[in-house]
Amino acid sequence: MTFDPRTPVLVGGGQVSEHDGGIEPVDLIAEAARAAAAEAGSPRLLESLDTVWLSRILSWPYRDPGLLVADRIGAVPRHTGYSGTAGSVPQVLLARAAEDIAAGRRDAVLVGGAESWRTLMKLRAQDRTPEWTVQPETIEPAENLVPDVPMGAEAEKRIGFTRPAHIYPLFDDALRLRLGRTRSVHRDALGRLWSRMSRVAAENPHAWSREALPAQQITTPSPENRMIASPYTKRMNSNNMVDQAAALLMCSAATADALGIARDRWVFPHASVDGHDTYAIAERPALDRCHAIRIGGQRALELSGIGLDDIAYVDLYSCFPSAVQIAARELGLPLDDPARPLTVTGGLSFAGGPWCNYSAHAVASIAERLRDNPGNYGLVTANSGYLTKQAIGVYSTEPPASGFRRADVQAEIDRVPTVRALDTYAGPATAEASTVVYDRSGEPERAFLAARTSGGERVLAVSQDDADIDALVSCEEASMPVDIDADGTFHVSG
Repeated sequence: MTFDPRTPVLVGGGQVSEHDGGIEPVDLIAEAARAAAAEAGSPRLLESLDTVWLSRILSWPYRDPGLLVADRIGAVPRHTGYSGTAGSVPQVLLARAAEDIAAGRRDAVLVGGAESWRTLMKLRAQDRTPEWTVQPETIEPAENLVPDVPMGAEAEKRIGFTRPAHIYPLFDDALRLRLGRTRSVHRDALGRLWSRMSRVAAENPHAWSREALPAQQITTPSPENRMIASPYTKRMNSNNMVDQAAALLMCSAATADALGIARDRWVFPHASVDGHDTYAIAERPALDRCHAIRIGGQRALELSGIGLDDIAYVDLYSCFPSAVQIAARELGLPLDDPARPLTVTGGLSFAGGPWCNYSAHAVASIAERLRDNPGNYGLVTANSGYLTKQAIGVYSTEPPASGFRRADVQAEIDRVPTVRALDTYAGPATAEASTVVYDRSGEPERAFLAARTSGGERVLAVSQDDADIDALVSCEEASMPVDIDADGTFHVSG
């Protein structure tokens, strides 16, 4: 088959899970890059790289980590780049690399990232600092290719409602109420969903945790699995206590041929779509929806010239159960199809959640499945913020008929009506969804809720009152009347 020499192809993906610890992030990325080159069957690809782009590394303050990685793998890139803090970054960088390769601006690109967070936390507990590479101030900071995703609108910040581990559970309560479930029935459903995730991780050689867990072991609080925020235990949260890296190698078809990379190694990016829901969660039309996924997923399939039934492999960003449930609903995917699980890695709770770089692992795993089963298609969703910004990619071993295509669907998302959010409000309201946050000993310490005023506006509120917390925990339905004070605290009416 003859290809346009500028066709972008993903030729290798390397993944590293370093359980012994002690290795700094750039060395983990270099190890993953060498594994990616070995998968491509071309060690020479590394020295041919003209570009190294990395996701933000939170476990160490590098100025330009791409330079360090390049030095370790023998590359002399013309360009290095870095990202802001956002989980959608790997898919965004891959799309940009594909565009640049197709346009002739680049020939061979490494996209990757790493975290040594587990090692860092262990050393901090010992009051020690890692002896990792410190770049001098003479090194210019790398170009910021992707900005931070805004997090923390005024309505959220004024009540301390800014942690993803507290906000995603609120989304899950909105899901529960829409489905008309009791708390126990919904908890059991979450356990089954996450148990299926753990079973995929158990079969993934790159996963951080490879233990298949029964649903009850995931949902039942214990000293090792404490409640974080209802309905989530620790095992339902993304696991960032990992030392992991992933590196993806993309080049032009001409470069791949010149380096002797066999065509059974080639995976073609077909489409990538970007867009975001409102940055302020209180402005969203519904707390259990994500229009960026719905609209972006439809457009990604359209650009690829396929339908959802053509997708054989899926990896939905799985930081928390609500993210998976909402994405599946928006895309039209069943939650429990044994023929098409919603993850190829096992998800961030079990395969590992290395902050901004999980989606690089997802793409590497999708590419592995496609190479082993040529002719199929895979879809990856990458998420930033509070189910805010989405990057959705479609891949296949079949070349795209119209070349790689990328779209920004923000204009269409912006046409979706929003809710008026009130930064301050005093008066009666009706609870819409809630979550209770627990301390490290397993005791409830405060509750957050979203509520609607009589005029339909949404307000966020918090309470540390035991009676209010108990009332929320025992309430199975929405529409609980509350009174909200001007300082953002609420009390259950009556």
